[in-house]
Amino acid sequence: MGTTVNGRDKKVGRIRSLLLLLGLVLLGVLLARIDLRPVLYQVRSLSWGLLLLLFPCGLTTILDTFGWRYAFRGRLLPASTLLPVRLAGKAFNMMSLTATLGGEPVKVYLLRPWVSIEEGAASVVIDKTTSLLAQVCVLLLGIVFSPLLLPAGSSFLSGMVGLALLGVLTIGGFIMAQRRGLCSRSLMMLNRLGFTWHRGAEAAQGLDEAIAAFYTTHRPRLTLSYLFHLMASLVGILEVYLILWLLGLPISLTTAVVIEGFSSAIKAAGFLVPGAIGVEEGGNVAVFLAVGLTAEVALSFSVVRRIRELAVVVAGLAALAVVRSGRPIPHPG
Repeated sequence: MGTTVNGRDKKVGRIRSLLLLLGLVLLGVLLARIDLRPVLYQVRSLSWGLLLLLFPCGLTTILDTFGWRYAFRGRLLPASTLLPVRLAGKAFNMMSLTATLGGEPVKVYLLRPWVSIEEGAASVVIDKTTSLLAQVCVLLLGIVFSPLLLPAGSSFLSGMVGLALLGVLTIGGFIMAQRRGLCSRSLMMLNRLGFTWHRGAEAAQGLDEAIAAFYTTHRPRLTLSYLFHLMASLVGILEVYLILWLLGLPISLTTAVVIEGFSSAIKAAGFLVPGAIGVEEGGNVAVFLAVGLTAEVALSFSVVRRIRELAVVVAGLAALAVVRSGRPIPHPG
């Protein structure tokens, strides 16, 4: 069994490394084809203006934390407990080769002093669901406003409509699977493939019951979780507007809505690529060109967002140290 698991882990690691390599190749192609001089000039001109981006970034993190807070079926943990745990999980996502999923088990692990593994895992699944639903809604908002910027019959817009449809179907299927025993069915599938887990069936059933109970008896909390994540996603529009204003390219709010809706969707679609390296930059270039801006501006925008992500990583590592020390975080009574 150990040999089989190790072999599987090695294969998964190779796939992630290959995806990372492909993302780096895409990024390299973009850098080779775009004049970097105006990009460097624009980014350097920001100087202390980058500090202004801490406001939308911080607000987004706080709103997402409250979205997670209402994904628990038991007592509501204080935001002061959840915030460092969320930051630590996000930092792990950005730094590791686990795409955007590796930080979720980390959050469950760090929550053990306050809730059971079952309760923590259920909250993470529900939180991810409401967060994805909010992202799809922002994409739909971008599609609604896009005819004001994109020509009729735009192939790019058609692609975004297809991506939105895929997102709606995926989330709908994900929710249906959760309500019908996603974890137990997944474990059965793994068992058929030769992967066994001691007491796995009991744990999977408990997790399925916790998720199903939440959807049935905690609909107000489910709604609040979605609304907080939606507000966090809408703050992303403010961030787009602010970044381009700092770069000396003021845009309309409509343009900011379209850019945020489309670029975030493309980045989410490339979730298997660690850090969305190359995917995020390539998606931004495609979106900016579609709305009439230049590839150089798109790359400057991407660099600024990467700098912001670096700040999140630093904050997440600090939060991880805080959580593991266990001292400054108040234990909920």
